[in-house]
Amino acid sequence: MANYYQPEIETMPLDKLQALQSERLVEQVKFVYDNVEFYRNKMNEAGVKPEDVKGIEDLHKLPFIEKDDLRDQYPYGLLGVPLSECVRIQSTSGTTGRRVVAFYTQEDLDVWEECCARAIVAAGGTKEDVVHVCYGYGLFTGGPGLNGGSHKVGSLTLPMSSGNTARQLQFMEDLGSTILCCTPSYAANLGETITEKGLKDKLKLKAGIFGAEPWTEEMRHNIEETLGIKAYDIYGLTEISGPGVSFECEEQAGMHVQEDHFIPEIINPETGEVLPEGEVGELVFSCITKKAFPLLRYRTRDLCYLTRKKCSCGRTHIRMHKPMGRSDDMMVVKGVNVWPSQIETVLLNLGYQANYQIVVDRIGNNDTIEVRVELTPEMATANDVPVSKREAEIVAGLKSMLGIKVDVKVVEPKTITRSEGKAVRVIDKRDLYK
Repeated sequence: MANYYQPEIETMPLDKLQALQSERLVEQVKFVYDNVEFYRNKMNEAGVKPEDVKGIEDLHKLPFIEKDDLRDQYPYGLLGVPLSECVRIQSTSGTTGRRVVAFYTQEDLDVWEECCARAIVAAGGTKEDVVHVCYGYGLFTGGPGLNGGSHKVGSLTLPMSSGNTARQLQFMEDLGSTILCCTPSYAANLGETITEKGLKDKLKLKAGIFGAEPWTEEMRHNIEETLGIKAYDIYGLTEISGPGVSFECEEQAGMHVQEDHFIPEIINPETGEVLPEGEVGELVFSCITKKAFPLLRYRTRDLCYLTRKKCSCGRTHIRMHKPMGRSDDMMVVKGVNVWPSQIETVLLNLGYQANYQIVVDRIGNNDTIEVRVELTPEMATANDVPVSKREAEIVAGLKSMLGIKVDVKVVEPKTITRSEGKAVRVIDKRDLYK
């Protein structure tokens, strides 16, 4: 069985890594030009020929690809191989517009599962572990990705999917699950239930691999405390394979990008200019080994920065900071840029759990924003602080963070619907008036 901590790859000196990336990029550019009409037309419009890209130093010459391009080419317009060579599709949730459908050859699946295996090993996973996967399965990439990665590591894999919390906890206790894989909001939900039922000392959990939605450092600490684990971040997009594009190691100071398969860039989201290491901007990825659904210079809309600062784990692959938000998820309320993560930080710092909703509306020409947050069970039982005082404290904290006044409504525990998959944090009713 392979050891998915691969020193020859994950600790490769930078010059050798960049030589490998250049070799694979040149091959991939020629491949997409020859096999995907959309890319050929896009490159011709930009005045770029395959021979113009001689290495990663020429990556900036290629045009960007955006999600609208993927929707416009739905379903088969971006296929790089005959459909008969594809063995799997995965898809985005498709909450707005057309779905994005990604295709995989068997080789693509092997690469994806290898990346997920590396993530599990980075979280301390071995063939002795029981990996409890309660990401959704089906078209969503979370379940299939971590499931396949766990198999490659050789771990006993529980393909639980999401939901049915009582059954999750029964299997977790009876089968001795050691590594939990799910969305951070569902991990928080599980932690809350485990605390209520007094199950923490009966479980063998040691680590969690959480992704598919934004979460703050404050939420990480909350999950680690309630579950008694170390919580690791994992990143990926359906369009570029799924989870495992990058992941945290034990240092928990950014996610190592699998640079032998994906080249990251940070750009100015307004101008497209490539920004230097350490500057915050929009994350762009080029897939240099994927064949069925090859994407070059794909704009993710996620905002973060990259660093090559030496990591104590020994891995040399560049790290991406946890995304601070998405350029298209940012809300403009009363003329101010607002990210849900800013609100979550204030709430968790004040002792609340990650059970909240943000409701944005418009009355006449004026925007309104209300944050609904639950009391913790301890707060509700103690009943020693008036709700009005709690609301005033949160209002003050949010005004300090955002610079605008936000209405706050504190509600009883269990009032806000729990998430068993991706949490719905923002309800923007202004969309109804468009």
